[in-house]
Amino acid sequence: MVHRIEDGQKVKPLFEGWEESLIWSCLRGTMGSLYADDRENPCSAMAILGDFCFLAGKPNRELAAFKPDRCTQDFIIAVPQNPQWAGTIEECYKERAKKVTRYAIKKEPDIFDRGRLRRIVAGLSPEYRISLMDEALYHDCRKEEWSRDFTAQFSDWETYRELGLGVIILKDGVIAAGASSYSAYEAGDGGNGGIEIEIGTKEEYRRRGLASVCGARLILECLDRGLYPSWDAQNTWSVSLAEKLGYHFDHEYTAYEIRGY
Repeated sequence: MVHRIEDGQKVKPLFEGWEESLIWSCLRGTMGSLYADDRENPCSAMAILGDFCFLAGKPNRELAAFKPDRCTQDFIIAVPQNPQWAGTIEECYKERAKKVTRYAIKKEPDIFDRGRLRRIVAGLSPEYRISLMDEALYHDCRKEEWSRDFTAQFSDWETYRELGLGVIILKDGVIAAGASSYSAYEAGDGGNGGIEIEIGTKEEYRRRGLASVCGARLILECLDRGLYPSWDAQNTWSVSLAEKLGYHFDHEYTAYEIRGY
């Protein structure tokens, strides 16, 4: 049987050492949900936020196959803690689970060169306008598929304003690119809070350096507010962009893109 876990401390030991901000969001009760095989003495646990779920502890087929009622999407990215969990995911979903490689970026709070980031922002062509996310932009981001994840995990503007942070570049009043909070986590365990960065550019505006400008501006804003701008890369392009902004690559890891979730 699968149980909803309200107290993140109950399952925290199962996720020990997993440097993933979405897990921290769930454990600290900021966003997302936690599930386990037992409320008081869990051996297996799942942290789920948006399109991601993380499976930890003892591999459990029932938990791997579990879909919370609140999840209405038919797609999920399942991240196994170890090869045993990977095998359980493959057994559960078979051909619906596509094995992919993702790229973890190191979390190093004191590495950013503010001067370099400011120079990147200053290089934005005057034909564009850069702005922090406001209520109107929040709603505009939700109107198109490519920009929806800038705000999708926040149920309304008030929640985003409280927890989120974003930067948008506009061309003639139209959103051309953005960097924003996919998720957020509050301070805890002796550390500051932060966000998980979601970054993207509308197709017709790509290869113009806009993603770099958005990313640099958002990182600067996070640093000014005492937040950590966490970055996880879907592909090597994202790794290269992260490195340009001052991050360092950590390691590859396995995930499963599951259709028909």
